[in-house]
Amino acid sequence: MAGHSPLISPEAAAARLTRGDLRVVDVRWVMGAPGGGRAAYDTGHLPGAIFLDLDTDLTAARGPGRHPLPSPAAFRERLEAVGIGSDDEVVAYDDAGGTTAARLWWMLDDLGHDRASVLDGGLSAWVAAGFPVTSEPPPTRPRGTLRLHETWTKVIDRAGVAARLGSIVLLDARAEPRYRGEVEPIDRVPGHIPTARNIPASDGLGADGRLLDPETLADRLRETGAGVDDVDTTVVTSCGSGVTACFTSLTMRLAGLPDPILYPGSYSDWTQTGMPIATGLDPGEFRPQDLQLRDSRHGP
Repeated sequence: MAGHSPLISPEAAAARLTRGDLRVVDVRWVMGAPGGGRAAYDTGHLPGAIFLDLDTDLTAARGPGRHPLPSPAAFRERLEAVGIGSDDEVVAYDDAGGTTAARLWWMLDDLGHDRASVLDGGLSAWVAAGFPVTSEPPPTRPRGTLRLHETWTKVIDRAGVAARLGSIVLLDARAEPRYRGEVEPIDRVPGHIPTARNIPASDGLGADGRLLDPETLADRLRETGAGVDDVDTTVVTSCGSGVTACFTSLTMRLAGLPDPILYPGSYSDWTQTGMPIATGLDPGEFRPQDLQLRDSRHGP
């Protein structure tokens, strides 16, 4: 659908739900608490919403980083099994301002399903607007038929990032303390990929948990170099494991900027094999000799 917005307000979603032409997907997720998102869903969710688990439904069992992308075929199979088809408009939501829900939006969008969006402000904005939640299970739907591309398109792997450091604009969506290397709750080494510029996902949200307006988002992104007019500039989004990075892609679409490339493995993949890192607020410099030293230590 040309011109389809990747964002839908609670008010618009509520009106559409009464007509029954939306497929709402709850993708809440709790770091360090497997099953936490499902438990929250069972307690209360949007009427008719189904639940998809980030760790199992939207992630491969094995691959680079903590949340590797599944194969497009496996992803399509999972969505068809819960009744999602090509004619459906899909709305994803979470309780984190869209920073997790954007993963489902990005996956569908990248594979050619252009009728997907994120609920602006997520569950908290829905409740704040006075709309109901329920613990009732959604109605069972027949299996869907979903026509998607057979390969991911706007992605780059660790080798690709390493080969282009210094010539790409690499964005890191993690919170500033993690980017600086002051704390690291989960990955093996604190810090960030050299040359990466910090653009915390939370900075794209207003006090009400909803996305900032497109003009403000564009200004914020341009400060990182992501909004340059040079068509030869490639922007790559990253985070800890390739989830919140999709939120950066969402904000770029909303801001009217060219779509970036996703580094699905992100920092969790980068640190698995001793790649060079930087710390502090400065993006740091890329030095080819750092990779050469690393290769001499780790072998082929």
